[in-house]
Amino acid sequence: MLDRHRPLHFIGVGGIGMSALAAILAERGFNVTGSDPRDGAVMDQLRRRGVRVFRQQNASTVDAICSGTSMAPLVVTSTAVPQSNPELQQAVRMGLQVVHRSDLLAALIDAQPSIAVAGSHGKTTTSSLVATLLQATHQDPTAVIGGIVPAFGSNGRVGKGRLLVAEADESDGSLVKFHPQLAILTNLELDHTDHYPNLEALVATLQRFAAGAGQLLANRDCPVLRDQFKADHWWSITSPEAVAFAAIPRQEQGDGTLADWYENGQLIGQIELPLPGRHNLSNAAAAIAACRLESVSFADLSQAIASLQTPCRRFDYRGNWHGRQVVDDYAHHPSEVAATLAMARLMVTSGRSSLPLVPLRLVAVFQPHRYSRTAEFLTAFAAALSAADAVLLAPLYAAGEAPIAGIDSQALAAAIRNLDRQLTVEVCDSLDALAEQLARSSKPGDLVLAMGAGDVNYLWPRLQALLTANSSIENNSPIANNNSIANYSPIASNSSITNNNPEKYNSPIINSDLIANDSSVKYSSGDRINNSVNGNSAADELSTAYGSSSPHGSSQVNENSCGEAAAA
Repeated sequence: MLDRHRPLHFIGVGGIGMSALAAILAERGFNVTGSDPRDGAVMDQLRRRGVRVFRQQNASTVDAICSGTSMAPLVVTSTAVPQSNPELQQAVRMGLQVVHRSDLLAALIDAQPSIAVAGSHGKTTTSSLVATLLQATHQDPTAVIGGIVPAFGSNGRVGKGRLLVAEADESDGSLVKFHPQLAILTNLELDHTDHYPNLEALVATLQRFAAGAGQLLANRDCPVLRDQFKADHWWSITSPEAVAFAAIPRQEQGDGTLADWYENGQLIGQIELPLPGRHNLSNAAAAIAACRLESVSFADLSQAIASLQTPCRRFDYRGNWHGRQVVDDYAHHPSEVAATLAMARLMVTSGRSSLPLVPLRLVAVFQPHRYSRTAEFLTAFAAALSAADAVLLAPLYAAGEAPIAGIDSQALAAAIRNLDRQLTVEVCDSLDALAEQLARSSKPGDLVLAMGAGDVNYLWPRLQALLTANSSIENNSPIANNNSIANYSPIASNSSITNNNPEKYNSPIINSDLIANDSSVKYSSGDRINNSVNGNSAADELSTAYGSSSPHGSSQVNENSCGEAAAA
């Protein structure tokens, strides 16, 4: 499929998955073009890496590409590109070969020893951590990730080492095309109900993916994986028994976790993970295990672990707004919301925080994403959000889906109130109204968690606009993060957290996968790409990796602090 003499054209090149492939192939010497009506940092980076970018998506773009080459281009699309796209239609009329982005990624995976990470939650974080650890230990990997990796400043990296690290998205089932040397399964539970009618269908797809891999490394703490899969290697964060690798927490604080590292039941040493939360510990355990299977020394890894960071839009600190710390997170499944809130609560109770300040209270700002997902998990979302001290709901983000009667943010609010009538729950009819309500109902010391896969990441610039417009908002700075906040936190700063805080502060367990779940789910839906970029879809490529030129247009992608975009 890949011929250096054959041009490649990406329809919707700004997508988080498409842009990574385009950049890697351009750096490897391929003639790469792409089209996307959105502009922003991702397009600038693609241009710098040798990609010719067209702002218009129409038949003449394809004509222009074909007229400038003696060999017909290979046209690359994604699940986000509808059949009505004018470029796609023209390519078909001209008899050009059209492939899905997963076909291209499969070709890259087949071309060299590869590690592919799949699962319902934690794919982006785990694949980012694998690639980061391999780079830090001088393995120089190539990486194709569904999010911006802080160590690389990009979602795609060309390395000279033997390994390729890829994120394998299950949302549309295309990952069955991948045949990596090592497959990693983080966890599994029902999601993407627009594609999978039930959990059994999802399990069957992942079993096909696992069967196509050379070896399988899987999370034994996940009951679905434990019962439905036969792994060559297991990892756990709950017990070192019957697993190849285990990271057993000794101290869990709001600024990280100290854990004992076991291999085949033997204590090897300790790891100091600078990422709080058990979901992050599980993701890191998978990454360390993958590196150990590649014979990277534990001594080298233990040093590299100290500098690990999660990818952008995964508990992403946006800034301090009048004493309120604002964090953006991609959590859009109940287990992800529960895990994110549990990690944030640990910052409150431990008096230690990975953020600049120790928060005193948690304000959950949540934007339901897709009618189908909200309908399927309405009660579970309510249970997860009830762990916050206050809840603000944005309008449901449809991602192109048709409405379902009785399913909206008001219905979710009612479900939350049924569980906890003392909890403050407010529903806003727009992001502007949400920002204004947050200004009225929040207070200094709050940690504002803006969660969702739609455009809720645009809450931060709206708050900044309010800051300029209204200088009378109370601005008392909360306490500094000096690890000694006993006067403000229910648990002293030097205590080991063993989940003994009051029941209200315990995140509800949506299922027994929670310890393995992550708030780092790859872009899973958004606007289809056509002339106006609107519609529905499935995988990560619907959103640009860096953002759009217009923060307010509903047909645009939405930029965040990492230069990433939410799935529109």
